[in-house]
Amino acid sequence: MTEITGILKTAGSKRHRAEARFRAYGLIAIAVSLSFLLIMIGSIITRGSGAFHQTFVQIDVELPAEKLDPEGTGDPDVLRKARYGKLLKAALRDRFPAVKSRSDKKALYKLLSSNAEYTIRDQVVADPLLVGGTHAFWVRASSEVDQYMKGKIDSSLEESRRRINDKQLAWIAELQDAGKIEKRFNTQFFTGGDSREPEQAGIMGAVAGSAYTLLICFVLSFPVGVLAAVYLEEFSAKGRLNRFIEVNINNLAAVPSIVYGLLGLAIFLNVFNLPRSTPLVGGMVLALMTLPTIIIASRSSLRAVPPSIREAAYGLGASKVQTTFHHVVPLAMPGMLTGSIIGMAQALGETAPLLMIGMVAFIVDIPGGVTEAATALPVQIFLWADSPERGFMEKTSAAILVLLGFLIIMNLVAVYLRRRLEIRW
Repeated sequence: MTEITGILKTAGSKRHRAEARFRAYGLIAIAVSLSFLLIMIGSIITRGSGAFHQTFVQIDVELPAEKLDPEGTGDPDVLRKARYGKLLKAALRDRFPAVKSRSDKKALYKLLSSNAEYTIRDQVVADPLLVGGTHAFWVRASSEVDQYMKGKIDSSLEESRRRINDKQLAWIAELQDAGKIEKRFNTQFFTGGDSREPEQAGIMGAVAGSAYTLLICFVLSFPVGVLAAVYLEEFSAKGRLNRFIEVNINNLAAVPSIVYGLLGLAIFLNVFNLPRSTPLVGGMVLALMTLPTIIIASRSSLRAVPPSIREAAYGLGASKVQTTFHHVVPLAMPGMLTGSIIGMAQALGETAPLLMIGMVAFIVDIPGGVTEAATALPVQIFLWADSPERGFMEKTSAAILVLLGFLIIMNLVAVYLRRRLEIRW
């Protein structure tokens, strides 16, 4: 008896040690996963935080009335056609009178962004009373100056190894001493469209394109997916055809997204001749990709409704259609919405299908509708990541942060709806 007790104790202790090791392995795996996640997010934040600030330079610009508004009418069209670039260059030469050579003047002009003259133009058009005097304007610095002010360019390197020469560094130092250069919150990043110049590029065009694309995707995929799930789960005969359809829906959910892009390219563009590079076509392609996910989630929600609900409705004389749409579908709707939101979040991060239908084009203007040319946020990230300019590196990371923010919000909404609306049976 003593020997049996000892054997049992030994076996029990081995089992407990094995369970403890298993728990330790699980905790280690979770810790490693969280560590890699934190490293990734920390790296993105470190690289992208600079994009939320932009360097501005204050320049005193003379606005002679004879050049801007000779007739003194204050007509916005006349003011808009004036040549502000020359006035801005003259103001820079007045600010640095020692600059004489042609090459030095070119280097001096490169301190400012190429759209600096349009900043002055817009302010003059908005306030014609500025004409006739000298006024201080805050304009965007060039990407190289911006990167230097953010510490991304090492001034200790040899002049040939950096984008800013020694004379430009001296001019920047002079502006700093005079309080004429500073960093501000970069509203252009959130309100502007794409640009060839890093300091001018924004994500508003891509965000609007993604919003229109997801709108089309939801309008097409949600009702079709829910109705398909209702039919397959509640009305269709449980035979070979039903099983065949179910298997193919599950297979479609695993099809690579680029296949849907090829389908959209072949059908929507080449057969129906729909406009290329538009949210309309992008939304239709993403709707095809999202449909299997919505159907599967909706069928699972319908199965979760207890049979007693259906039996009670039948007992009160309700028909099949009344039972389904008055009782079963409303109770399953929270799960359907959750599955749809998760499908939309998946569609928001897709790039390959949109590349295939031409939404990779360089689009400056912010789209005003679903039929206007546009790009999407993940495609914008792809374009910026492929750009050689250093300034686009931080814009890429910042756009990734914005995309992750949207994905987190969508998933939190799905979790909230599931907990808020679902009924525990």
